[in-house]
Amino acid sequence: MPRFAANLSMMFNEWSFLDRFAAAADAGFKAVEFLFPYDFSPEDVAARLKAAGLEQALFNLPPGDWAAGERGIAALPGRQDEFRASVAKALDYALATGVRRLHMMSGLAPSGSVEAGALYRDAVRFACATMAPHGIDIVLEPINRRDMPGYFLNDFGMAAGIIEELGLPNLKLQYDIYHRQILHGDVIKSLEALLPIIGHVQIASVPLRNEPGTGELNDFRIFDELDRLGYAGFVGCEYRPAGATLDGLSWMKQTALR
Repeated sequence: MPRFAANLSMMFNEWSFLDRFAAAADAGFKAVEFLFPYDFSPEDVAARLKAAGLEQALFNLPPGDWAAGERGIAALPGRQDEFRASVAKALDYALATGVRRLHMMSGLAPSGSVEAGALYRDAVRFACATMAPHGIDIVLEPINRRDMPGYFLNDFGMAAGIIEELGLPNLKLQYDIYHRQILHGDVIKSLEALLPIIGHVQIASVPLRNEPGTGELNDFRIFDELDRLGYAGFVGCEYRPAGATLDGLSWMKQTALR
């Protein structure tokens, strides 16, 4: 059975953010992830994590002005100083929480832009160099443009190519099953092919992004495949509960009984 991490940005929204840690632990999770912790101090986040006995699986580097529609700044011209400051800020939270992988969003830019591609690669190199002495991986996630129009990194082949090209030991792929199915399909075969570079997996049903087991894929077969392949990382539950969070957790019990 995979090691599941509750995504506290999407799940347990019936609680205030800092109270979601205890709620997730009470529901049986041993780990959590979320998008961004930056509205709270590193100390407050770390204290809630410790009190709940949870492991921090993942969170994102600062994305720029999220409220204004920015989805990362790594590939954006003129934002290099801001990006480097954001890496330093993320490191403070990483050291406080003990997280071992950080997702770096690319930003909204034309995928074929030579300038954006060069800026993005430089940003990846900088982030990896900053995090490497602390044993922290940077993960890159292809995101479909139906959910995030204009996103630069929107292809798994592109992401794998960048990882291979840069050859950095702490650069990995964030394999989101929901995005993979929308972008390319062929989930099980691609998991096997990409396993050597996968640093984190996420799950949500397709197409509505609700609980596993409620969409077009056999999510339970995918969990079995991850076990068969020997994937030892976390599976982040980055889904929107169709109703109350606790009411939708029967899929975890079903997985445990397989």
